[in-house]
Amino acid sequence: MGDLFQPMHLLVIGLIVIVLFGGKKLPELGKGLGEGLRGFKSGLKGLEEEAQTDEQKKKEELEAKAYQEAKLAAEARVAAEARVAAELKAAADREHETVIK
Repeated sequence: MGDLFQPMHLLVIGLIVIVLFGGKKLPELGKGLGEGLRGFKSGLKGLEEEAQTDEQKKKEELEAKAYQEAKLAAEARVAAEARVAAELKAAADREHETVIK
């Protein structure tokens, strides 16, 4: 396989290409090939950026969910503390009324 692309073989392949496509078509073929490769590279870059964007969106969603859960937990804690404080005040008021009578 290493002997396949020797300089003489490449020269013969080049001559065959010139005969098949002609000298006028070669620049157009080269331009088309270059544009195709450029498009392929940009497509790969777009896929990589899209994958990174998807990962960032997932991370942001997880952070938002964690924030909401923490906020709900804090609100529940505050509500529980307020309920306990109200119950203690009510008990103290009942005890105070009992002492006054």
